[in-house]
Amino acid sequence: MNRLTIGLKQAGLRLTPQRVAICKILAESKDHPTAMMIYHQLLPQFPTLSLATVYKTLNVLKSMGLVHTLGDAGDGAEHYDADLTPHINLVCVRCNSVVDFDEGLIHAVQQAVEQRSGYEIQGARIVYYGLCPQCRVNGSTKQQEGAQ
Repeated sequence: MNRLTIGLKQAGLRLTPQRVAICKILAESKDHPTAMMIYHQLLPQFPTLSLATVYKTLNVLKSMGLVHTLGDAGDGAEHYDADLTPHINLVCVRCNSVVDFDEGLIHAVQQAVEQRSGYEIQGARIVYYGLCPQCRVNGSTKQQEGAQ
């Protein structure tokens, strides 16, 4: 969370309690929240919070390279990820959940890319789309019921 709040300071934004709370959600979330999810999560605590503040904070963090955006997960909303370490994101095309999947081979791929290209890799994003285990179970149950 510190790197996010330091980034906001460097960008010239005041560290209001609302902005600190946005950074905390991003740093602690494994759900890859959208701006709207963050807004609704913080609204009970900060009734005067504006959606514009959430978007502005996210855009500053994104422009500084402190969060990644995962784009649309099939729900029409941009999802945010503060985990910049190389990892895989798994997106369910049915329920639109986004989860991290750590695979040791990603680090080996990164090293190979750095060695062969001469680049110093500062981040990576790999996204796989499919059906999560829960949706697979629910989908197969629906198919079986329809066949009976």
